[in-house]
Amino acid sequence: MSGPSHASDTPITDRQQLAGVMAKGEKPRDAWRIGTEHEKFGFRLDDLRPPSFDGERGIEALLTGLTRFGWQPQQEAGRTIALSRDSASVSLEPAGQLELSGAPLATIHETCREVGTHLREVREVADELRLGFLGMGFQPKWRRDEMPWMPKGRYQIMREYMPKVGALGLDMMTRTCTVQVNLDYASEADMVEKFRVSLALQPIATALFADSPFTEGQPNGYLSYRSHIWTDTDPDRTGMLDFVFEDGFGYERYVDYLLDVPMYFSYREGRYIDASGKSFRDFLQGRLDVLPGALPTLRDWNDHMTTAFPEVRLKSFLEMRGADGGPWNRLCALPAFWVGILYDQTALDAAWDLVKDFTMEERHALRDGVPRHALKLPFRGGSVRELAREALKISAHGLARRACKNAKSADETRFLDPLLEIVESGQTPAERKLELFNGEWYGSVDPVFCEFAY
Repeated sequence: MSGPSHASDTPITDRQQLAGVMAKGEKPRDAWRIGTEHEKFGFRLDDLRPPSFDGERGIEALLTGLTRFGWQPQQEAGRTIALSRDSASVSLEPAGQLELSGAPLATIHETCREVGTHLREVREVADELRLGFLGMGFQPKWRRDEMPWMPKGRYQIMREYMPKVGALGLDMMTRTCTVQVNLDYASEADMVEKFRVSLALQPIATALFADSPFTEGQPNGYLSYRSHIWTDTDPDRTGMLDFVFEDGFGYERYVDYLLDVPMYFSYREGRYIDASGKSFRDFLQGRLDVLPGALPTLRDWNDHMTTAFPEVRLKSFLEMRGADGGPWNRLCALPAFWVGILYDQTALDAAWDLVKDFTMEERHALRDGVPRHALKLPFRGGSVRELAREALKISAHGLARRACKNAKSADETRFLDPLLEIVESGQTPAERKLELFNGEWYGSVDPVFCEFAY
């Protein structure tokens, strides 16, 4: 999750400023970049428990150790809660899940090198602290009440608000991890086409990356339990956003949606003001009772934009949010999948042809069905596996046409290999782990912390 925005403290006096944040994201094709983000679970090597924030082996000690690599500490209330270096950051999810928010880079080769460098740096420090890190969509072993909480002001506000609006919001905060990619658009029309294609195909990414089959040491009946959790987190700020497919959709319509999302907070003078459940529309009129007479700033608006959690999120770029966390090669595969589809016009048009006649009911059936069934979910006389195969074909052709090659003259298509293997085998990462659980792991999830750690 995001920290406080670095946007301007300029007061908002005109509604056009709200849509303007998204319009300012427009870039010519040669300036389009790729921002990869991923989260991972920390665990102590001796007992597999998640590390606390404090202590010699805590998360703050890990962050401090990473400063040897040139990361600059970011503090809240005198505690190191994040790091920054160049245009990248390392931050903490509510239970200490470690997140890399990568720099905007030009190719998948570059973003994959960035991920690899980050994981090597984390491994060096973690080894000294006798910690490990695991990439999965959901914490496979520990109960919610066994997860630590990080000392970040926004998380305390969310922790108190979440149980009022959904049964699984606290699980989302403390026991999930994802990988996502942030991508650019050239114009409002380009944004709309990319938003519609990526939203319709988001369940395909969920199926391909499904890797959260365990809860508290036992199979939970899902292949992507992380994805299921979002269906009972907060209906006001999650979901498939049917209005994106309506005629006339654009920046202004997305502003309307965001204005209907209840607030969490306003960050003022270094502290979080609890505004949970309150209306940003009232804030625009100076009628927010926790800040009487105050008008929101662009910083407030940028912060508010980060508190909506739909399957695809629009800020000054588009965020693909449908995938479970996973190992190194799938952290590189997700940006490759979406870049191949969205950054080549021929591929984007082909993907739109694939999904444009999906009905609203079909889009929802895909979204609701893939958490449990993934690639095996029936669809139009076939299955999601066939849809995934076609989407990967489109992506591969798009990456080939980009022709972005590394020093060995290899293009970006190779990063799709893990996903092609999943489709060809018909076995998701979650199903592979269930097979191990029922076989050589003898009904224990503990081996996952060794066999699948970074």
